[in-house]
Amino acid sequence: MIHHLQGRLVEKHPTHVVVECGGVGYMVAISLTTYDQLGDKESVKILTHMVVREDAQLLFGFVTEAERALFLQLLGVNGVGANTARLILSAMDAETAASAIAQGDVDAMKRVKGIGAKTAQRIIVDLQDKVMASGPTGGGAEISLAAHNTTKADALGALTSLGFDKAKCNKVLDALLVSQGNSATLEGLIKAALREL
Repeated sequence: MIHHLQGRLVEKHPTHVVVECGGVGYMVAISLTTYDQLGDKESVKILTHMVVREDAQLLFGFVTEAERALFLQLLGVNGVGANTARLILSAMDAETAASAIAQGDVDAMKRVKGIGAKTAQRIIVDLQDKVMASGPTGGGAEISLAAHNTTKADALGALTSLGFDKAKCNKVLDALLVSQGNSATLEGLIKAALREL
């Protein structure tokens, strides 16, 4: 898993950037929010999340940990893929999106191209408690939210690679994270989930 890239910004487009690290150019898909935040700096550090599909291996990039954390949460919603999550984070920054979810603002979600009423409601139902529990995006809450999301994403990846159903794993992991809180470790989470599945 590639956690971040630090290097020279070779190309910058509204949908992707190319970052050169040690002579290798990495093409990274980004949101418009990240595009705006990158500015004109030549030397950049981009946080990443890799999505592996049958037909492609894609790298998504973020300037802030809050944006990556929300992207990972959105991926956990049934019916929301990486490109839809990127569209949401292009239409609004992470703080605005988290606020819309926390307030149950279906209309704000529906304004995003490709998001219908059902998907908007599903996003709010699935993420409202998580976003509200994480508090305002900033400081310690952001770091603990990001750590939680990374642990959950890693556990989910491990379980689905073992052949378990993603939706079922998601529910089990959510319940375990609530019960274990900040004491949840990746190994402990996977072992506990295996007992539940």
